[in-house]
Amino acid sequence: MAGGKMSARQKMINLMYLVFIAMLALNMSKEVLSAFGFMNEKLVENNASTTLKNNSAYENLATKASEQAAKFAPLKVQADKIKKTSAELYAYIEELKGTLTAGIEDKQAYESMDKTAVLDELFFKGNKFTPEGQEFIDKVDTYRNSVITTLGPNSKFVPVLEGRFSTKDVEIQGTNKTNKWLKARYEGFPLIASITNLTQMQADVKNTESDIVADLLGGKLEEALSLTNYKGIVALDKNAYFAGEKVTGKIVLGRYDATMVPDNVTLNGKDYKNIQSGQVIIDMPSGNIGNHDIKGKIAFTQNGEIVEVPFESSYSVIPEPSTAVVSADKMNVVYRGLSNPISVSLPGVSDNNLRVSATGGSLSGGRGKYIIKPGAGNTAVINVSATLSSGKTVNSKSTFRIKDIPAAMGSVRNQYGTVRMPKSGLANSPISAGLPDFEFDLKISVQSFKIKVPGELTIIVNGTTLSAAAKKVLSKARRGDIINIYDIKATANGYNLKKVLPVNIELTN
Repeated sequence: MAGGKMSARQKMINLMYLVFIAMLALNMSKEVLSAFGFMNEKLVENNASTTLKNNSAYENLATKASEQAAKFAPLKVQADKIKKTSAELYAYIEELKGTLTAGIEDKQAYESMDKTAVLDELFFKGNKFTPEGQEFIDKVDTYRNSVITTLGPNSKFVPVLEGRFSTKDVEIQGTNKTNKWLKARYEGFPLIASITNLTQMQADVKNTESDIVADLLGGKLEEALSLTNYKGIVALDKNAYFAGEKVTGKIVLGRYDATMVPDNVTLNGKDYKNIQSGQVIIDMPSGNIGNHDIKGKIAFTQNGEIVEVPFESSYSVIPEPSTAVVSADKMNVVYRGLSNPISVSLPGVSDNNLRVSATGGSLSGGRGKYIIKPGAGNTAVINVSATLSSGKTVNSKSTFRIKDIPAAMGSVRNQYGTVRMPKSGLANSPISAGLPDFEFDLKISVQSFKIKVPGELTIIVNGTTLSAAAKKVLSKARRGDIINIYDIKATANGYNLKKVLPVNIELTN
């Protein structure tokens, strides 16, 4: 169209053709802008889901570290550093996105987010970067280098991190030239495309956390499944025996896997054949009064080779007991307002021959299993007496501290803390309370609560669901508002709870 001498009519046709192409491009651009917006929404939802999954993994690792510090505590230190570093970059990007969209009233009007000026002016000044642009590069570099330092230079995640969070110059396709990473990825792009690009980087952060924590846990669990890490466990029916009794119990592997039957067992220097369902059943004379060892090896065939797993334990043969053994079934205290289970036993004496009483609370039950309901004091005492087969009377007592039920937590849809949900969901969801880490099964009933909507008066609600007045103030809340449910009054098994922690609801629409 550009060559040769053209008539006025041909020029007009060419102009109309160019206008037509521009119109098509404009329509396509709107569709692409919307597509970027919808993609950004999906990424935001995925990031929220991955955050929940990551939090669960961190909690799982924390639990394992508290239970098996030697194995998991160093991994938790690594995970905590990665979690902190990731949270800092994620929060920075979220703040940056807020800055870019601060002047946009409707955050979902994607077709209007076609301008490039907002980000270009924030990051670029001529051919150079603004302080904000350089800060963005530095944040990404700091995150990548910090995680690599935490994991070590030989980690298999180093190539992943260097790929996902690279800020190296980018080769211009079809040429031998390069362009700065920030310019290649963000300069001249529609605003919604850059927002989506930033959300994708947040997704990379969350996925990196997920991959690393899963690998930290998986590596140790895979290591634990190796036969070389098994340990023989001697599980005796009792820890001490009277003279003349037989020592009874089991020798098992750490996983108690009944499908793993040993090839042979050596017990105290001799071959032992009493093996049932992967367990070595102990049945032998106890011996004289004093300490006795039980040790040997369990042999398995693994990959054509014999693997021997050693075991070792000891037991004591003692004279007849002179004191009873009393222990709380679930904790070292008893709780006011609850039926606390107590087990009472005396070696060598049957449960029905024990005489059990209590001070500081009411006691019920029998045959070794009792329930104590504490009174108003600070201690409860369990008194035990029995007559041994020798005719000797044994008296013993154990003291327990009495404590109030700990503070419960308010909840919505069985979720605690800050819960994200739509306004309609809150309007129709009952307010509950629970003690997620408490050993007792409690029936907690909410009697009343207060609800505070930003900018509105606090409403007192009787019952568990929002009243008409509460729903009215809730209707004035906007997306992103934090609704506070507090001063929750509740009872547990008929006992008035002294404190119930609040629950906050972040509105999603």
